[in-house]
Amino acid sequence: MNRSCIAGTGGYLPERVMTNAELEALVDTSDEWIRERTGITQRHIAAPEQTCSDLADAASRRALANAGLDAGAIDLVVVATSTPDHVFPSTACRLVERLGMPSGIIAFDVSAACSGFIYALDVADRFIRTGGASRALVIGAEVFSRILDWQDRGTCVLFGDGAGAVVLEAGKEPGVLSTHLHADGRQTPLLNVPWGVSQGYERLADERGKVSMRGNEVFRVAVRTLGALVDETLEANGLARGDVDWLVPHQANIRIMMATARKLGLPPSRMVSTVAEHGNTSAASIPLALDQAVGDGRIRRGDLLLLEAFGAGFTWGSALIRY
Repeated sequence: MNRSCIAGTGGYLPERVMTNAELEALVDTSDEWIRERTGITQRHIAAPEQTCSDLADAASRRALANAGLDAGAIDLVVVATSTPDHVFPSTACRLVERLGMPSGIIAFDVSAACSGFIYALDVADRFIRTGGASRALVIGAEVFSRILDWQDRGTCVLFGDGAGAVVLEAGKEPGVLSTHLHADGRQTPLLNVPWGVSQGYERLADERGKVSMRGNEVFRVAVRTLGALVDETLEANGLARGDVDWLVPHQANIRIMMATARKLGLPPSRMVSTVAEHGNTSAASIPLALDQAVGDGRIRRGDLLLLEAFGAGFTWGSALIRY
């Protein structure tokens, strides 16, 4: 059976940078408060005319170039997003058109909030392992600023926009060793956007389709859940904590990230952290962090990577990868 190996990575961040100082003028907060509780100093915000597919397009082209491939070599596209261009068609289908991919390709979106990229990676890996695809483009892309209440300091200080992508291809070398996905819908009220199309447009005026989160409660569940996920992933592969070279976590909050690193016994220097510069970019955060660490030479071929995420749903998941 084939394994799926990472052939290339790419990322894109919108040009506009919003600092904590700008947020001080919008809500009752401060740069010090945001840094201490989240580790975030700035985030990127998409221009009014930029869509999710715009960001995904830019990240995808960079990933393809990094892999030395053109778009015609891809036979599967999976986009993880909570902020798609349209209800339908999928952002993945929009991306197929934009990249000039051939007719007949497999393309679809995955919705699992901040865990979306791990879910999408798992799906693409299964296609490759079973022979359903030979090369896959997997993207996490978000314009999360569009669903933020800029008067809610508990959420608007956290999120940013961006896109990250990886190219997976079939190979015999160790690549994606295992993936582990989970969900629990019983705690939906803790983190959600409380409006959807099927509920009727009359509700939009009241609820505005914005993110609602009980931050302290989400934090507690995330730390506990991710700790158990680390153990599950290592045990499934017969590995010890010290075998992991790099932790590439979802960039939600520096305190959650550090708690997971401590669980692994990894020093902060072995955890890829972009949360200070990017904020929480939801499904885009892991591929963006991975691309940065590959690009600057920290992550090298042969390194063992643990990717993990926790998001609304609740959803959570991990991927263990020999890069």
